Amino acid sequence: MLTVINLIAYFLMLGMLGYYIITTLQWYSYRLERVVFHHTKPWWNYLYFLVPFITYDFVMAVTQKRYGFIVVLLYAPLFYYWWRGIDKRLVFTGRVKRFFAALALFGAFFVFALHLYSVFLPILLAWLVSAGIEKMLFGAFRRRAMKRLKSLPDLKVVGVTASYGKTSIKNFIATLLAQRYRTYATPRSVNTLGGVMKDVNEELPEEAEVYVVEMGARGEGDIAEITRFVQPHYAVVGKIGPAHIEYFKTLERIRNTKMEILQSPRLIEAWVHESARIKPTEMIHIFGPEIEEVEATLEGTCFTLEGERYCAKILGAFNAVNLAAAIHVARALGLTPDEIRAGLEKIEPVPHRLQRIDAGGKVILDDSFNGNIDGMMASFDLAATWPGRKVLITPGLVEADEALNRQVAERAEEIFDRIIVTGDLNYAIFKEIVSPEKLRHLERKSEMEQMLVEETRPGDLILFANDAPSFI
Repeated sequence: MLTVINLIAYFLMLGMLGYYIITTLQWYSYRLERVVFHHTKPWWNYLYFLVPFITYDFVMAVTQKRYGFIVVLLYAPLFYYWWRGIDKRLVFTGRVKRFFAALALFGAFFVFALHLYSVFLPILLAWLVSAGIEKMLFGAFRRRAMKRLKSLPDLKVVGVTASYGKTSIKNFIATLLAQRYRTYATPRSVNTLGGVMKDVNEELPEEAEVYVVEMGARGEGDIAEITRFVQPHYAVVGKIGPAHIEYFKTLERIRNTKMEILQSPRLIEAWVHESARIKPTEMIHIFGPEIEEVEATLEGTCFTLEGERYCAKILGAFNAVNLAAAIHVARALGLTPDEIRAGLEKIEPVPHRLQRIDAGGKVILDDSFNGNIDGMMASFDLAATWPGRKVLITPGLVEADEALNRQVAERAEEIFDRIIVTGDLNYAIFKEIVSPEKLRHLERKSEMEQMLVEETRPGDLILFANDAPSFI
């Protein structure tokens, strides 16, 4: 009987630990080094993975495979507590299913053939095997995508990268160019090599005349990989800043990585924001200084660009830079001022990036996908124009240092009447700076709905600034 109990407990432990590790890997783009060295809650790896597997293997070894089930009984509620608290659940993709299939096979081999109740070795082997399979599949996937692009020789490609505002610039460019061209852009925030290849294979229309590609990076060489693949004719490098500084270590490395887009062998023209601090050439233009008379309100943003006045129903003064980049590309591709203005009228706010929502007598500014210091400060300035009560909901800046988060907390203290900090990452900083009567700590996002009922009322402006998933 004890043998059967331990057998069931073994596979249950294997499943829980496997679920934890593949979930965190999926969060961090299946990069093991990011899970190990860049997890924003590294203690999770100890509490939910390292300590449980070591304890289980140790107990099974010293008790001659008799009492490991006790460890499983203790770990199961802990695992459930973690699972219930996360709001970004595991997506059972083909890759995840292959991992669990390999995990089950290795687990069965170890326990039935070798009589070894180890949970770590099956997980390690399952990861290695599934990673090897993914590498082979990725190669075939890439060859198919390259063949597809070669079949569209007249397709113009516009590449977009930046530390901040990539998705906004991409969407603005696509909307303007659609005034004259059949234009298609990578969806949502798809900006990795794998995501772009998948998009080319499955979504890029045959009739597209212009393909606008967003390019993201978490390390040196990431932009170069995408650039070699799509070979853009036109390129935009938006504002450079310390986003993902924990991966790059220095701002110089971030800048150099973004500049990889200029290596495209088909490059005709490029626009690089002044923050990159590079010298212009005949085909590489610096933009930013030419933007003048920026006016940002809760109704939209207006600015003057090289003598022309432009307006769009997009919130935030920082968006003048993103809109200007799109206008430069549109001009290069032959659009007239009237076509550009018509396109600007059609631009809709990017969801979760300073998106205004009026509901229940309250004004909600959803800026939950904007996680940089400039964007957050601009959203604070915009909120400051509201004459009524102002409420901030934020975890602070995630991929930034303490100094920047202190700036955020100090500015929030000046503007907002109520400040709700979600998660633990930056709460200590806010607690030190923000007045106690203003501050509230929200540990679980499941409590947010009740909190909004308690803390807000008609006439309030509510800003969701960089609201993040619970694993952050």
